[in-house]
Amino acid sequence: MPLNVMLDVTVATAHSLPLVLAGPILRAVNAKQLTFWLATSSPVKLQLTLQADGQNARHFAEQELAAHCRSIRCAEKLFLQLIHIPLSEPLPEEVWISYDLQLATEQDQLEWLGWQHWAPDLVYPERDNPGFIIKSKLRRLLHGSCRKPHFDCADGLLAADDFLAQQLQHFDASQWPALLLLSGDQIYADDVAAPMLRAIHQLIAQLGFANETLPCSIVDNSAELHQQAPHYFQRNNLLPKTAGGQAVLQQVFKGVKKPIFTSDSARNHLISLAEMMAMYLLVWSPSGWQPEATELSPELHAQLSAAEQQQYRSQQVIVQQFAAGLPKVRRLLAHLPSAMIFDDHDVTDDWNLTAEWEQTAYDHDFSRRIIGNALVGYLLCQAWGNTPERFEPALLTRVEQAFSDSGSKQHQDLIAELLRFEHWHYRWPTEPPLLVLDTRTRRWRSEVSIDKPSGLLDWEAITELQQDLLGHSAVVLVAPAPVFGVKLIEGIQRIFTYFGKPLLVDAENWMAHRGTAYALLNLFRHPKTPKHFVILSGDVHYSFVYEVKLRGKPDSPNIWQITSSGIKNEFPSRLLDVLDRLNRWLYSPRSPLNWLTKRRRMKIVPHKPEHARSGERLLNRAGIGLVDLNADGSPKRIAQLTNSGELICFHRKEDEARWE
Repeated sequence: MPLNVMLDVTVATAHSLPLVLAGPILRAVNAKQLTFWLATSSPVKLQLTLQADGQNARHFAEQELAAHCRSIRCAEKLFLQLIHIPLSEPLPEEVWISYDLQLATEQDQLEWLGWQHWAPDLVYPERDNPGFIIKSKLRRLLHGSCRKPHFDCADGLLAADDFLAQQLQHFDASQWPALLLLSGDQIYADDVAAPMLRAIHQLIAQLGFANETLPCSIVDNSAELHQQAPHYFQRNNLLPKTAGGQAVLQQVFKGVKKPIFTSDSARNHLISLAEMMAMYLLVWSPSGWQPEATELSPELHAQLSAAEQQQYRSQQVIVQQFAAGLPKVRRLLAHLPSAMIFDDHDVTDDWNLTAEWEQTAYDHDFSRRIIGNALVGYLLCQAWGNTPERFEPALLTRVEQAFSDSGSKQHQDLIAELLRFEHWHYRWPTEPPLLVLDTRTRRWRSEVSIDKPSGLLDWEAITELQQDLLGHSAVVLVAPAPVFGVKLIEGIQRIFTYFGKPLLVDAENWMAHRGTAYALLNLFRHPKTPKHFVILSGDVHYSFVYEVKLRGKPDSPNIWQITSSGIKNEFPSRLLDVLDRLNRWLYSPRSPLNWLTKRRRMKIVPHKPEHARSGERLLNRAGIGLVDLNADGSPKRIAQLTNSGELICFHRKEDEARWE
């Protein structure tokens, strides 16, 4: 680390850091490769033992594992490790494979420490070590999005962990989920509770990040931002506002103007690279939390108004409850391979929604830095584990250099490189294949006006998607925003777009851009398209299931739009009830309004949530989605496992029988 770098260690650390700050998290796993992600507070040496039921153990010694592990130093006391092991001898499928990952620090190389020392609650009671099952086919999936720590409800990932615990009590390898699919908003960089931001700053002070200079900001550097002037509840005043941005983002009513960052909750928006990284550690693991992490200190109390103090204390209770559940979250992520993709809140609300938003945001050095820092965090904490082979060693070296000299030209050049990067989407070689779409950075800009919504995929991306689909009889497609959404809500978004105000209603749906809409619908009409499409989505903060077919086409593919959202977020209940009811009235099967939609050549049959009120189609219950697939890739059971542990199944209205 350069001598001229000042570290953010202005607050004395009363608590020593644990060796493992987050993880291990299972990422891309199949019979021919293993991928683990973890964060440590010191450089470590690693060794790994795998034990498949009924087979001899396979041991990877320190020297062998070192060849397959890349470590990146992000701070004085933060090291990210990605272990990506190509296997010459494939692992067995459909059996439990336990793993014992042991660590040793450079200071004490003779003492190898297993999970019992650095995560004593990592293992389920029925097992001696953590483990996983490699599935020959995708028969059971867990999926969800939108996990906001300070939303006042239980964490859906806890329900997923309880589900695994129940599976182990009556263990049947065939019933074990194949994957955990996280389809966006794994963090809320643009909507952070003040107690959460305080916990982030407490952790940053311990980790010792390099001081990041901040361009075009009234706060010069991250040391000042984190400790001297953290600006709780006031960060919206720090975020950039340009003359162009104000003109673009002006609200309809009362002439109120919004900044470049359009989240209504941007008063604690994350800014620095250190804040982005600390947020990931704190939402995935209990290790970085200090007992007093969220306490309202006397100094902070004096800075806040009476209303802000009250809000702080109410959020504090929720955030503390969130932190209390993190041991189970860590356990879940250590046992299920997880596939991840970003959505807007992983970076900022309305990210790339219109061409004019892009022009305004990327032309300002400060907003460009904030977006870039979020992308660096996403690269290291999410994308790297999705496709380890895609990120060259030279790129990772540049990432490490940006951390060591934050705010430098190297840091700025890295951000420019990531903003040009076009390979966040990916495909896993499962059966049926898993295709995960990047609907944020490869957008089809409006040809009509730069203030109109961009298409979620451009022509080139849709063409590539079509090529990926050829030759498969079934596919699981992860699209962060639903491909087939609620018609009324999309109609409201279209009205606001017509008046030039798409940002006010997040006019972000597949039908908002004519070119993308028709190209996508034509994809489903292609003669060589898969017979079964299972589309898994989130984003909207409610859950629903649509079954879709092409009208007048006997050989139509079978398309299921399955939406589960949020993991820890919900839509305003009264408003959703009204919208659900109006949607049923205005877009009933015989309604002429259906012919005004781009989907008029498709028959869409909504599935009803079990025990729903008469006609209800939208489920407003936080939790995690559960999908069981038949051998041909079609859904056998579609359900929402709520955060209270209730399993709510969806079925067609005329089929009142429960799923088996």
